[in-house]
Amino acid sequence: MKKFTSVDDIIDLEELILSAKKIKSDPFENSELGKNKTLGLLFFNSSLRTRLSTQKASLNLGMNCIVMNLNTEGWSLEFENGTVMDGNKAEHIKEASQVISQYCDIIGIRSFPTLTDKENDEQEQVINSFVKYATIPVISLEGATEHPLQAVADALTIQEYKTKRKPKVVLTWAPHPKALPHAVPNSFVKMMKLSEYDLVIAHPKGYELNPEITKGATITDNQDEAFKNADFIYAKNWSSYNDYGKILSNDANWTVTSEKMAFTKNAKFMHCLPVRRNMIVTDEVLDSENSIVIQQANNRTFATQAILKKILEDGK
Repeated sequence: MKKFTSVDDIIDLEELILSAKKIKSDPFENSELGKNKTLGLLFFNSSLRTRLSTQKASLNLGMNCIVMNLNTEGWSLEFENGTVMDGNKAEHIKEASQVISQYCDIIGIRSFPTLTDKENDEQEQVINSFVKYATIPVISLEGATEHPLQAVADALTIQEYKTKRKPKVVLTWAPHPKALPHAVPNSFVKMMKLSEYDLVIAHPKGYELNPEITKGATITDNQDEAFKNADFIYAKNWSSYNDYGKILSNDANWTVTSEKMAFTKNAKFMHCLPVRRNMIVTDEVLDSENSIVIQQANNRTFATQAILKKILEDGK
């Protein structure tokens, strides 16, 4: 594995999940694998789980870890070619990525979308520029259109809690006061399709995701109907894709409640966190025994460690 910036980079999902499960049972088994290796984590946006779980994963592998917040601690980067750099951009990605490649053995990049320029966001300019110019492997810590590390943790979590080979998994939109990216739902949909689970996507009209990603999935604007006999409910907000980046509705009827969960087959509740209580989901559901959001967050470490392990082994 030379890079991990999309769920599409997974060659063998079963092997990856088995590796993550093995790592979880003994996180320090490969503590010599990363000896004298350095992971550089570059954040253009805020983070809690991704930052801490990725640092922990690297330390479990014996790696050194350097963390930098680019927006406040580094020079402003220019990503366009042929630009006369007479503005506030002090360094070009061409030099920056090559220099960082000399200091690190793997680079992790976190960069959110503009939610105003769909074409630019879908090009994943920041992450793909590092992939293009860096001389070492690049992993996505969440990009404009995907969050693949979260999706691996989601797959691991469902693997642990499912009671049948092909569970019914519902990805449901829920209200949120801010316009949010499509990265988590995009990667989750890709992962569920790769897992060959029974996937249903529920959202109000106008909140359709990229049709190229959701092709083949069951899609409905009836949340109650979607929840019927579900084994897993994954709640997540996202802004409009067609009316790009816009909030079209904040319908509180889409909040996940215990009444809605009663339609399910005693389903487990999932969310990538952070979560807006009593807007995305009620306290009653989030604090219930069927909520596995904390376990899901814990799996971020082992999912990331499996990816780093694969990159280190392939680079030998």
